[in-house]
Amino acid sequence: MHAIIETGGKQYRVQEGDVLFLEKLPAEEGAGVVFDRVLAVFTDDDGKFGTPLLAGAKVNGTVLKHGKDKKIIVFKMKPKKAYRRRQGHRQPYTKVEIGKIEA
Repeated sequence: MHAIIETGGKQYRVQEGDVLFLEKLPAEEGAGVVFDRVLAVFTDDDGKFGTPLLAGAKVNGTVLKHGKDKKIIVFKMKPKKAYRRRQGHRQPYTKVEIGKIEA
């Protein structure tokens, strides 16, 4: 069984036991989180689709840790004008393990 959930403006295909790196969630490490924005649920023989969300469906998960991604460099330049700007960015994330899918 797997499901398609939406969180942080992105959609993810999840199964029980999956580990995901999501946009930072306001939850403590070790706490449970519930994803109620479920778009579709698939079993071995059929699938259920929401319009746009599936009523009564939810996916449970556990927050494993919070962290920051690798640094990316944002570099702006205008040729022949001596304009150069260099800036680094590290995106925060939450590592979540998917538990039970309820549909």
